[in-house]
Amino acid sequence: MTDNLFDDNNNFCEITDSLSVDAPLAARMRPRTLEEYVGQDEELKKGKPLYTAIMNDALTSVILWGPAGCGKTTLAHIIARYTASTFVPFSAVTSGVPELRKIIQAAKEQKKFNGKKTLLFVDEIHRFNKSQQDAFLPVVEDGTITLLGATTENPYFEINSPLLSRSRLVILYPLTEENVRIIIKRALTDSERGLGSFGLTISDEALRHLAAYSGGDARIALNALAESAALTKRGKEITLETVELAISKHIYRYDKKGDMHYDIISAFIKSMRGSDPDAALYWMARMLAGGEDPKFIARRIVICAAEDVGNADPLALTVATSAVQALEFVGMPEARIPLAQAVCYVATAPKSNAAYMAVERAMRDVEDGKLPPVPKDLRSTSYKGARQLKNGENYKYPHDFPGHHVKQEYLPKSLRNVKYYEPSDQGFEAKLRQRLERWKSNENKD
Repeated sequence: MTDNLFDDNNNFCEITDSLSVDAPLAARMRPRTLEEYVGQDEELKKGKPLYTAIMNDALTSVILWGPAGCGKTTLAHIIARYTASTFVPFSAVTSGVPELRKIIQAAKEQKKFNGKKTLLFVDEIHRFNKSQQDAFLPVVEDGTITLLGATTENPYFEINSPLLSRSRLVILYPLTEENVRIIIKRALTDSERGLGSFGLTISDEALRHLAAYSGGDARIALNALAESAALTKRGKEITLETVELAISKHIYRYDKKGDMHYDIISAFIKSMRGSDPDAALYWMARMLAGGEDPKFIARRIVICAAEDVGNADPLALTVATSAVQALEFVGMPEARIPLAQAVCYVATAPKSNAAYMAVERAMRDVEDGKLPPVPKDLRSTSYKGARQLKNGENYKYPHDFPGHHVKQEYLPKSLRNVKYYEPSDQGFEAKLRQRLERWKSNENKD
């Protein structure tokens, strides 16, 4: 496949399939037809709308959204084989708006003089900001270009809304381990593009390990297979030991600025909230291995300790904030240990979001404009003239009363009897609930 968009006369270059035998195995094994394409059955199964549109060359503009290695670029090149439009690949990473303008101008001329549309594949389209993406709108609307955009980022955040509304959103998912095993077996037996001429086989356990190692990314699996094959004699079996030797270090798929960042931190928080320490530790390990800022992780533990544990176990917040201090004091990688301790404590603590819900209710009242003046009994008496204003005149000092508690109104009259904090019956908070009920009962006796 040529990388050049134009020849010397600014005409579109013809796409070819020639690949050197020295090209990476993943590039050589890229599927060429929908029949060869593995995975994404929800969208590409025969009879599905997307499958039918591709086969009939009736595709409208499409945004392909999915993680690395799920087949976005491959699908784009397959679509190119079924269209009468001129296919133009374009990378938003290596090229900018000036190059895009040239393509659009050439597409306009081609449509005007030849009546032929252009299928423009924009890889990593999210790299264009939303104002730059506006350049696509006129030519997408008038049919000069059929846009085929690929992104690993959430298009609802990263793609211009008018452009997204004019496109079909296709969500592609990581390949399953069974999908990856099919791809590996195909590469081993394909004599034209794969490793078939080497007469290699692979043990079941090695195959399973490679598929699991890939994390749903076909490129990772095929690169690891190529390394394993290089360590195996012709006609022999690729063993688990060989695969483990070829895989010197796992390639962690974690983008600190992308969707995976938000998805994994979400799974981490939900695991702590759901009282599963094993899952919480796993997601934390994924983040640490992927280079996430440990301070970010520590902050989420602190928030979870307050929001989801709260007064059901007040010590959870102490443990979490102590982990933050330990992180600052000892640094990484040792700080992973106090972080893990805090995660385990928060995950296994009794849960209550009563304090969190309480402040949300109070904030809602304030934001709704419920702002009556402070009752005179509660106003400050620390400045000259406060007594003349009768500030604090009827205030009752709780420590002067039995049990250090006395019936007294602390809310404005318009908010009297409002309940923000409703303690749960979990852990220590059950005692707080009983205490408040006892005080209320005593007050009612007065």
